[in-house]
Amino acid sequence: MMFTLSEEQTDLAAVLHGFLASGKRDLAELGVDEVTDPVDLVVVFEELGHHAVAGPLIESLAVLPALGVGPGSVAFPPHVPHAVKADRYFLVEAGTLHEASPVAELSSVDPARTLVELTAGAVIATDVPARAFDLGVLTCSAQLLGLGRAMLEMTTAHVKARTQFGQPIGQFQAVKHHLANVLIGLELARPLVFGAAVTMTRRDVSAAKVATSDAAWQAARTALQVHGAIGYTAEHELSRFLLRTRALRTAWGSPSMHRARVLEAL
Repeated sequence: MMFTLSEEQTDLAAVLHGFLASGKRDLAELGVDEVTDPVDLVVVFEELGHHAVAGPLIESLAVLPALGVGPGSVAFPPHVPHAVKADRYFLVEAGTLHEASPVAELSSVDPARTLVELTAGAVIATDVPARAFDLGVLTCSAQLLGLGRAMLEMTTAHVKARTQFGQPIGQFQAVKHHLANVLIGLELARPLVFGAAVTMTRRDVSAAKVATSDAAWQAARTALQVHGAIGYTAEHELSRFLLRTRALRTAWGSPSMHRARVLEAL
């Protein structure tokens, strides 16, 4: 599949990048909360991942609008056992959408992602579209793509600045190979994400999640290996991206679950 972003989508990514780089986080200011097209959502969520923006973004900006309800957080057991902390909660069980209440607060590997265990309340709807869950998977994949891109950029800058034996470590062939493998993984995952946004089939969405989970994980491992232990400390910017990647890799369905969905579709 040949896919090229439109000029408007390219501009959207550039504007959002500049907005987030300036430290701003009120996405409603840019009208991001009104984006509904899956391809546009991928553009948005790749940048949100690129800047490691925290919050129940997948739920509020992608999934709940597809369910026809306002901002909050939603869980789809058994795929998503818990919801990210928010002001309002929803739970989907056996195709039925419920209001939900938090019964316990849970920790996450990512300190910016506080999870809550939910209990079902009043029924809101009994015909929940499968597309809602797949939008969650798709936008999670886009975030992972952005996270991987950011970690590759940080690692590339690091190897140009850090010297060993009188030269930047980026000059060593082994380091070049590691970074090239990360780039290849991300570039192979990218068309799967945008292709899934066009078709929105279970198979394509799950394939995108598998590819981005693997590519971002490889980017994280390489970044940590090159930076050394300092990259995992709370004081270093890289740690936010490492922890967010680790959390999102299994969010909205683990890689093994999505591999099974792909095999089932085939």
